[in-house]
Amino acid sequence: MLRGFYTATAGMISQQRRMEMMSNNLSNANTPGYKADQGSLRSFPDMLLQRMEQASGTNTFSPMSNPNDPVRLSTGVYLQETKPKHTQGDLRPTGNDTDLAILNQNLPENASVYFTVEQVDGTPRYTRNGNFSIDPEGYLTTNSGLYVLDENENRIQIRSRSMFVQQDGTILEGDIRNTRLGIALANNPDELVREGNGLYRTAENVPLLQNAVGAPGVNYSISQGHIERSNVDTAQAMSDMTAAYRAFEANQKVIQAYDMSMQKAASEIGRIN
Repeated sequence: MLRGFYTATAGMISQQRRMEMMSNNLSNANTPGYKADQGSLRSFPDMLLQRMEQASGTNTFSPMSNPNDPVRLSTGVYLQETKPKHTQGDLRPTGNDTDLAILNQNLPENASVYFTVEQVDGTPRYTRNGNFSIDPEGYLTTNSGLYVLDENENRIQIRSRSMFVQQDGTILEGDIRNTRLGIALANNPDELVREGNGLYRTAENVPLLQNAVGAPGVNYSISQGHIERSNVDTAQAMSDMTAAYRAFEANQKVIQAYDMSMQKAASEIGRIN
């Protein structure tokens, strides 16, 4: 019976974490470039049950069923590590020259591309949020003040009031070429570590992302005056939250039933008349 407590409790904890994950997705549904988290429930390792029997005066180890097929007992479920879903979000027009969006066109399977920005400590970070602006010194920055980098990992400074960004990321000021946006390619985005404000970084001992500019077989386009919306499916998220809540309630009722059974066993079955 105690195993039932643990199994139902594991189910409640898993559903609670699913609710937290989906609530975070919904709260960022309007965040530009946000990638929805996804996770799956997995079973804990099963226990193999066998029993000891005494036959012909000796202890023999005989299974409860076929020796090659011992009885399996599940020990509950857990929510596996959540990972962002790196699919393309819809583009929303803003009319601002400093708003940029990356449109995936022809990339290697499961790959994705990102803007490159400079963290406060000077290390590179990667983002899909192209809601940029120009600071008082003329540098192109993110909405949190981080510098946007070009293809040579230099800060981008806009010296005139007009800025035009071509589809390949080349920045023009009038007819004069300024520089080109630094676009990073991640062949396996799942290896990236998510930080706050829509930023990603490489994990320890993982090579830096490849420069996507001019990389063979990599095609993307930059859309000026647009931002990429999040890829959160709000209707699906609400449906999944309802299902998770019902599963949480079901496990809760199982625990209540176990509790009543143990209370009866302690107070009635063991009573001496």
